[in-house]
Amino acid sequence: MASEFENAVKRAEELRREINYHDYRYYVLDDPVISDEEYDRLMRELVKLEEKFPQLVTADSPTQRVGAPPAEAFRPVRHRARMMSLDNVFDEEELRAFIRRVENQVGKTDYVCELKIDGAGIALTYENGVFTRGATRGDGVTGEDVTSNLKTVKSLPLRLMGEGDVPYLEIRGEVFMPKEAFLELNRQREEEGQPPFANPRNAAAGSLRQLDPRVTASRNLHLICYEIGYCEGRDFRTHQEVLEQISSWGFHVSDHWTPASGAEEIADFCQEWTSRREELAYEVDGAVVRSPAERLPPGEHLIRAGKRWARIRVG
Repeated sequence: MASEFENAVKRAEELRREINYHDYRYYVLDDPVISDEEYDRLMRELVKLEEKFPQLVTADSPTQRVGAPPAEAFRPVRHRARMMSLDNVFDEEELRAFIRRVENQVGKTDYVCELKIDGAGIALTYENGVFTRGATRGDGVTGEDVTSNLKTVKSLPLRLMGEGDVPYLEIRGEVFMPKEAFLELNRQREEEGQPPFANPRNAAAGSLRQLDPRVTASRNLHLICYEIGYCEGRDFRTHQEVLEQISSWGFHVSDHWTPASGAEEIADFCQEWTSRREELAYEVDGAVVRSPAERLPPGEHLIRAGKRWARIRVG
């Protein structure tokens, strides 16, 4: 007959798996399948088990999202691969010139267009499927360790879903604050006599750099991921494959991306979202357009064609 501890181990594993699944349904898919009361009951049961048997607590337990003490400082973190910046170019002809340069080196290729969320760039490290570290972009080479604060973002999976036991993985994404949450935060700050944040991007970046994770947890931060910075043992041929894989691991990817075959379709995408950007719940500052371009040196390019905007990334 199994001991009380053995039963607790089994039940804790079941609860962690179930709660993480419901977090994904609620925060990533926006499609919950249980009530808040049922969710709270599962969480309370897990908390009681971990209080009774502290050795059951794991790094990927949902109870650990806000469990770290306030940080004294943010340690520097060197990214496994450089997080590239964006250069500015200014018109549609430069978009066409960019495409010619790409296709002169790799031949005719397809592209993927995505909206560029105006937030704080971050890099997420997973080892054997478990989230172990999160860092800001910094200067692209070295960022700051904000792991405890990132754990409070409910749409960030603490363990990869599906076939997620990759030995080492670095995912890139954007932490952002929705427009309504930004307005509410500034309203609260003004009532408390504090200066308001200038824009949602500054609010998101400032929230990630709070010394107390409980403050970060009180801010309504979201995460959308867009790129694999490094993946041990796996190769990806196209950016569409990358987005599909990221999504299957449980990350929220952009709801607004589309394949494009050349400059006209890219420009159409930019024009459409220039006219529709007010429909979005978050601020955007462009559209990222990516090509497979395995043989090109890494680099990123930004195109702004008048009021039509597009960010172009290669590599």
